[in-house]
Amino acid sequence: MTNTQHSFQTRLLHSKHKFDPETGAVSVPIQQASTFHQKNFDQPGKYDYSRSGNPTREALEETIASLEGGSHGFAFASGMAAISTSFMLLSQNDHVVISEDVYGGTFRMIHDVLHRFGIDHTFVNMTDLHEVATAIRPNTKVVYIETPSNPLLNITDIRAVAKLAKANGCLTFVDNTFMTPALQRPLELGADVVLHSATKFIAGHSDVVAGLAVVNHPALAEQLSFLQNAFGSILGAHDSWLVLRGLKTLDCRLKQSSESAQKIAAYLQQHPKVEQVYYPGFTSHPGHSTHSYQAQGAGAVLSLRLKDEAAVREFSKHLEIPVFAVSLGAVESILSYPARMSHASMPKHERLKRGITDGLLRLSVGLEKPEDLIQDFEQSLAHVEADSLVRRVSV
Repeated sequence: MTNTQHSFQTRLLHSKHKFDPETGAVSVPIQQASTFHQKNFDQPGKYDYSRSGNPTREALEETIASLEGGSHGFAFASGMAAISTSFMLLSQNDHVVISEDVYGGTFRMIHDVLHRFGIDHTFVNMTDLHEVATAIRPNTKVVYIETPSNPLLNITDIRAVAKLAKANGCLTFVDNTFMTPALQRPLELGADVVLHSATKFIAGHSDVVAGLAVVNHPALAEQLSFLQNAFGSILGAHDSWLVLRGLKTLDCRLKQSSESAQKIAAYLQQHPKVEQVYYPGFTSHPGHSTHSYQAQGAGAVLSLRLKDEAAVREFSKHLEIPVFAVSLGAVESILSYPARMSHASMPKHERLKRGITDGLLRLSVGLEKPEDLIQDFEQSLAHVEADSLVRRVSV
């Protein structure tokens, strides 16, 4: 078993799955079986069908549960599969209070899917505890947090919102994708369900799509296990192995990328063609003090705002190092355009209301030398027209 006295960095490598007890192999075996032989139907084995349970997936589920400080983990085919399945804990006429600036896929699930099944919702500024409290109704069952939020990096006080939710008989869901358990562990702060797009930092290499959920309550685990099996949106054995492999280097990858992100954010903050930089590592960020007490670092994601779409086009056209793509959290730096990528499913008026303008870019910093990235941004920003720029104080 894992020694919980060891550091997180060590525990990533030395868990109960550090080697195969049958062969001594120091890599978790990939059990690529869809079905399992039963000796007799009176005494079925632990595994019968891989939708219901698979040894490789189970190794990942136990590992993420341990790292998050939970009792049970669940691995899904994508981050949205994890989120959607968790929302199925709700019933008709239930109500959800949710961060207004969530990932576009979560917005789509809440606004366009759950609403059709009679599950209502209220988007709120989750950084305002009074607004959260005011939005809670007698039929509210879930308060959904994303912190730091995507893509504006707003910070929610997890402990305060979880206490408020519990006082009103609500579950607290936290999307922990940006931070991972390396930097933030919401269950320790009172959350009930922690969610991840493991495609991002946890797997870390842009080669697998996966989602994870972790709980710390037996009854909740039983319900989520039932839903995982019923919906069947499970993670395959090989993809589970890829996520386990990525986890081994999570700590060193995230530390390096976070250090680089701090340097790049500071550079962009002082650039005259960048109107605003969003990064919780800045002491001027309105959520900095909250984030500092509940997380162990600012992370590797930041956002920057240029003046308009034309500036974004010119800037991205001349960049050489970052890939211009959806997703984040990889070994290579990824520049994304939320208006057309992560939040394309959000109507424009809803985007603008949340501050997701046509000039906003999100940068996930990878493992390149930060000075090389800064040099690349410098030459690319040189191509952006400087006319009519309005310089604002960065937060």
